[in-house]
Amino acid sequence: MGSTKKAASAKKAASAKKAASAKKAASAKKAAPAKKAASAKKAASAKKAAPAKKAASAKKAASRTSAAGKAAAGKAAKGASKSAGVRKAPAAKKVVVAPKKATARVKGTAPAKAVVHPPGDESPTALVRRARRINRELAEVFPYAHPELDFADPFQLVVATVLSAQTTDLRVNQTTPALFATYPTPEDLAAANPEEVEEILRPTGFFRAKTKSVIGLSKALVEEFGGEVPGRLEDLVKLPGVGRKTAFVVLGNAFGRPGITVDTHFQRLVRRWQWTGETDPDKIEAAVGALFPKSDWTDLSHHVIWHGRRICHARKPACGACPIAPLCPAYGEGETDPEKAKKLLKYEKGGFPGQRLNPPQAYLDAGGKPAPPLGAG
Repeated sequence: MGSTKKAASAKKAASAKKAASAKKAASAKKAAPAKKAASAKKAASAKKAAPAKKAASAKKAASRTSAAGKAAAGKAAKGASKSAGVRKAPAAKKVVVAPKKATARVKGTAPAKAVVHPPGDESPTALVRRARRINRELAEVFPYAHPELDFADPFQLVVATVLSAQTTDLRVNQTTPALFATYPTPEDLAAANPEEVEEILRPTGFFRAKTKSVIGLSKALVEEFGGEVPGRLEDLVKLPGVGRKTAFVVLGNAFGRPGITVDTHFQRLVRRWQWTGETDPDKIEAAVGALFPKSDWTDLSHHVIWHGRRICHARKPACGACPIAPLCPAYGEGETDPEKAKKLLKYEKGGFPGQRLNPPQAYLDAGGKPAPPLGAG
């Protein structure tokens, strides 16, 4: 009986212990979600605080940078101020702006129609447009432009052009009447006495060298071309004293074949207008020729050369009387006052005689005056 009681007591104790363990497990199980929720809440709070902390750090760093920048700027300003006391800043260069239209109206001169701002970083297309517009404007100013050498045939033109080196067309025109009256054909000049020819050509300067050239080219014409001036560039440049410039004068004005005449006026103006920076005549010819259709080349040469002789002089251009001033990058290199510039104009633009003794009728109709003969004063 005692054993039974003892077993019952042990059973009761085991049951109580089991119940306590179950209660404790249930309690732990119940507490786990709460603990997990608390951990999640703490992590979310930390995550939320991180950007704010980062922003505060960035703000603090920016503040430090700004302070350092201000200090450096203050230091630089102080240094500049100190330097300014020793050395003054250079004065700004005065920029001369071309007028919208030519201010000095010359009879028969059509002013440019609007301002263009050349050239800066001018594109190839813009350069072509500006160059062609200049040529159109000059065609209005000089509609009567022509070769300023008197000639009656290709032979007279080639000889006159050779003689025009290092002298004026006027002096050549005053000299050739006596030359062609004495030696009218290549055959006559080829057989001439050099001393007699030298005496006739003396007024043109370098008369010995020029005598040698014209007698030599006359002999070449007789021996190689039957006494006729050839109409091809490759043949003309083989003649003594004849280069590309002379050949294009002859081809363009005696044979109607387009060519660009790159003389000293042409070279000066196309560089002044910044059509090209080349200095070699052949390269200038190629560069300018690329800007215009071939059919324009001969007239273009006349327009540019006439403008160079009458208005856009080498030493003192008449900028104030220039009809293409708004298109010119070099405006201001010469006289810009309209009245003073007008006094610089030459030949018919200045009311003076031209270079030809026998100019075309169109030139006379435009108010041009023929040049006086040699010795007429």
